[in-house]
Parts: sequence; C-alpha cells; structure tokens
Amino acid sequence: MTDEAIFPVPEAIAKTAWINNEQYLAMYKRSIEDPHGFWGEHGQRIDWIKPYTQVKDVNFNVPDVHIRWFADGTLNVSANCLDRHLATRGDQTALIWEGDDPAQAKTITYRELHEHVCKFANVLKSQGVKKGDRVTIYLPMIPELPIAMLACARIGAIHSVVFGGFSISSLANRISDAEPTLILTADAGLRKGLPVPLKEIVDEALAQVTVDTVKHVLVLERGIVKNTLQEGRDLDWQTCVAEHGQPYVEPERMLSTDPLYILYTSGTTGKPKGVVRDTGGYMVALHASMQQIYDVGDGDVYWSTSDIGWVVGHSYIVYAPLLKGVPTIVFEGRPDHPDPGVWWRVIEKYGVTCMFTAPTALRALRKFPEHWMRQSDLSSLKRVFSAGEPLDGPTYDWATATLGLPVIDHYWQTESGWAMIANSVGIEDLPIKSGSPTFAAMGHRLEVVDIEGNPVPRGEKGLLVDYPPLPPGMLLTLWNDDDRYLKSYWSHFKNKQLYLTGDYAIQDADGYFWLLGRADEVMNVSGHRLGTREIEEVVSSHPAIAEASVIGVRDELRGEAVLVVSVLKAHIVPAEQDKIANEIRQLVRERIGAIATPHGVHFVSTLPKTRSGKIMRRVIRAVYQGDNIGDLSTIEDDATVDMVREAIEIMKGEF
Repeated sequence: MTDEAIFPVPEAIAKTAWINNEQYLAMYKRSIEDPHGFWGEHGQRIDWIKPYTQVKDVNFNVPDVHIRWFADGTLNVSANCLDRHLATRGDQTALIWEGDDPAQAKTITYRELHEHVCKFANVLKSQGVKKGDRVTIYLPMIPELPIAMLACARIGAIHSVVFGGFSISSLANRISDAEPTLILTADAGLRKGLPVPLKEIVDEALAQVTVDTVKHVLVLERGIVKNTLQEGRDLDWQTCVAEHGQPYVEPERMLSTDPLYILYTSGTTGKPKGVVRDTGGYMVALHASMQQIYDVGDGDVYWSTSDIGWVVGHSYIVYAPLLKGVPTIVFEGRPDHPDPGVWWRVIEKYGVTCMFTAPTALRALRKFPEHWMRQSDLSSLKRVFSAGEPLDGPTYDWATATLGLPVIDHYWQTESGWAMIANSVGIEDLPIKSGSPTFAAMGHRLEVVDIEGNPVPRGEKGLLVDYPPLPPGMLLTLWNDDDRYLKSYWSHFKNKQLYLTGDYAIQDADGYFWLLGRADEVMNVSGHRLGTREIEEVVSSHPAIAEASVIGVRDELRGEAVLVVSVLKAHIVPAEQDKIANEIRQLVRERIGAIATPHGVHFVSTLPKTRSGKIMRRVIRAVYQGDNIGDLSTIEDDATVDMVREAIEIMKGEF
C-alpha cells in the first residue's frame, strides 16, 4: 500500500470541478442518508412510460429478501438509448466499429442504429421470442452484438451474452442454466487475424446441454470459415432480416424491476453465477455515473477497451454511452495487433476523449517502446480510467507520465454493474493515491470489517462490505437461485445485514480504500493473513519487473508460502536474475515484513492469462505444486480448455 504517494489535482482539471469538496461530501452524505430523495431526482433524468411513485422498496425478511428501485414505474431501455435521441442527434454518430483488421471499420448514427435494432427486434419476434424469454448471444465484437442486445431489450427478452472466448463446456453450462429459446452466433470471430470458430463451438455445446429449450440458432455469415447450417434448427441471419426486418417495432413496457439481462460470473463452487440485472435502477445508475464518475457529455467520444461479454462492456460499451447520447467504440482487435500502436491510432482517428481500460492492458503495453504511443496525436484525450483489478503504482506512474494525464482507478464487480469506489471526477477531482480507487461512490456505504462483521480500525486489513440499501444498478438476484444469492452475499455475518463483496481491503487514515485481492486469494502464512495484492505492488515497484503475480503455495511448515512469478523487462539479461530475485526478497521484507518474504522468486517469459486478461493463478499454483489438475474446463472459469492446456504446458517448461 503506497498511501504516502499523493498526487494533487492539476490546476487545469480542478477548475472544471462541478462542486467543491464541502459540497461533494454533503452530496455523498445525502446519497446515504436520503437515498429516496437522492435517487428519486436522478430517476427523473431518463424517460418513463409510466412514471414511478415509489423510489425504493427494501425488505430483509427471509425468504422475501429484495432491494427494488422505482418498482411501479415502466420504461424501455432501447427507447432510452435510441428513440429519445432521434429528434436532437439522430444523424450524429452513435456507434463506431473498428475491426480486428483496422482497414475494416464503420460508423453508425442513432437513426441507423434505431432502424437496425427495430429490424432485428422484428426478427426475434418472428421466431416467437417474447417478453421474459431468454436469448443467448455468442458473438464477436461486431456491431451486430449491441444491436442484438438492444433488440432483446426492445421486446422485453432477457439477453445472456457469453464471452466469445469461452469453451464448449462453459457455453453449454450457461445455456443449460438460462434455458434460452434462441441462440445468436456467427460463423467465426477473429483474434489477431486468426479465426475463432464460434458456430462450431455452439454446435458442440448444444450436444452437451441438459435442456431442450433452444428452438433455433441464428448464424451471421461473415465469410471467415465454412460451416453447415443444421436443417430445421439453424437460420441465416441476413435472410431473416431481409424477410422479417420491418423498420419499426413499438418498445415493450417493462417494469423497472423486470430483468434486462443475465451475465454469468465465476463462482467458488465451479458453477457460474447468473447475475440478474434490473431495468430501471440500472439505467438510472448508469446515466448518473457518466456525469458523476466519467465526466462525459456532449462532444465526447467514449471508448471502453473491454469486451461486451464482460460487465464493463455491457455497462460502458453499450448501455451507458448510448443512454447519455455519446459515441461509443466497439473494438474487435487486440492492443498489440497488428502492432503495439493500434490503440493510440484509434484514439487519434476518432478523437477519443475518455478511455476506460484495465491495468492488465496497460502493463502489456508498458513492455513496448514508447515510440508506438508517440507516433499518434493523443491531444483529444481528456480522461483515462482503469478498473478490473487494482492499478499498481509502477503502472500508474508509467501511464500517467507517458499519457500526460492522471489514470483514475475505480473499483467494481460484475454484481455491482457500475463503480462502487471511485474518484468521481465529474463531481470533484480528488487527490490521487496511486493504487487506491479513492472513496465510496454515491449511494455505497462501504466499510472494512473483521470476520464477525465488526468495523476494524483505519489501516487494518479486513473484508470489504456494503450496507443496505444498495444503490440502483446492483444485482437483483442470481438466476433461478435466490438461495445462493442470499448465501453468497448476505449470510456471511451472523445477525448482520451486510453485503459481502468478497474482497480483502484496507481503509487508510484519510478514508481512501485499498483493495488487497479476493478473500479467497488471501494467504495464511504461519497464521498471518497476507493479501496477494500488497505483495504484488512491492514486487512491481522493482525497476526490472514488467509484470508480477503473487500466489500462495503449500508449505509443510508454514501452511502457505509466498511464490512470486514475474516477467522481466526486455532489456534484462539472464545473468542478472539471481541479483534481482534477492532484491525483490529484500524489498518485500522492508516494506511488508519478514513474514511476507517470498519462498520462491521465479522469472518466466509470460504469465498465462484468460481472455479477459486475468492471470491464471490456479494453473500456476497447480503446476508449481505438481497437482493432478483433472478437469481442465473448471480450473479457470474465464478461459477455454485449449487456453488452460497451453498455459499448463508453458508453465511446466518454466518451473
């Protein structure tokens, strides 16, 4: 934890603050003490078919535990993202697509997007899809993906987007749980110019599913690979649009509490959890966040570099920018393909003003010479945000220095749908402490507690919890599993109504939060609880380290021991490795304590990662310990079997 490194707000940015610090604190206090009034006002900033009269409805009496926002109001997400913009910005750009091949790109206006969505909504209706039905979407990062999501929202169907890199078994599990009537896919996606055969994966997944609800599979032919349509089940996407794609469909009246989508996230049991998102509360929260957290409005171009298959993509590639009326970028490529300058060229090409990325991506780009960045004009860029994992100090220092802008860290999770901890720069820029996402976001009353749910003193480690009522946008429940929802999030502390984030944290003397890793990533070394995150930050501060992962491994004497697995910067020669390893051990001893001294320091050529950029810690741990890994499809929830198998082979060669 580097809370001694405080970066004041640059004067030019401070002048743009909406309110001062005293007003900011008063605003936050009201969001906690008067959520009815606070969110009631924000709810009026979106369009309702039937306005709400009840802002919140909270009950904690088992079994009917619920947190509902704007419950008696009706509205439609698609209409709020599209229809309400037609009169004022119909011919302005809504969506920008940049393909895996940068030569392939297109822009779509609000009017054009509205027509595409209506046509595809009529295609869905022609296949018998109705309000409440589930539609599984397994598509690459192409315009048809947000079009399909918005079309589902328009007719009240519940979409379940599955990340295009998931394995056959992962897709099959999600289909079996959601029980969709229709699956949307393409012949293939592209990854660095190489095809990912999506239709083939769907075929094999459907052979494994445990339900028979799927009536049809719509296949978008991109001309990448050859595939065969199964007679009676598979339908050609373009043909269906030509035959049934009428240019308008009336938006369905949806209750605020009706499900908008199911998005699956990893579970500790091996079975993914289907997070259910509501309609009205989610929209109100996203719309508010675009101004409060991201400082985005007219004239901005927003780019979240995530994949729509993850919660960031749902919230900040599709829904939030379109709700706000801001152009959004859908990027099919990778940050280093065809070369490490591609991201910076996209910023220059489209005049991106606000960029939302992940520390993993920044660390990957940090390894390359800065001339890749310097070749592009980045003067349009006003804000850079990071989330997905804690932003370590060295990466913050590098990105801030090279971009000439502070990188603003914030914290959230699939369950929250938007930031829980943030430096809300749209309200007031607060001093940055690199590695901390700053303070609780509006409506979140967060605290660090011990294992019994009692608050711990500032500066001490504990579990991060949230007090009810949670603000709008949080998960409604888990799909078809209310009991698991209660057990996973609300039943950890006896006789205490606390939402368990599952993360280990510290709140420092100034009130800044520091995330130390998932609670199940906390190591127990000789009876001492150590967070992987705090050790990783120390290791990453060494000038020779490009990237680092810290893992707890079995130790007969201490229970667990600290293993450091790192990638060295390109200019480091092998003869320096022993010296660097000793320096890392000394750094950890000095900054954390002798108890945290790494048992092993290993240097590898690459850290195996899932498609979402998460380090495959379980694979590294299993290979290092010589475990019998068993079922490859469950060891890493965010990775395909082939990716896990490849990672295992790489790690075997490294240890």
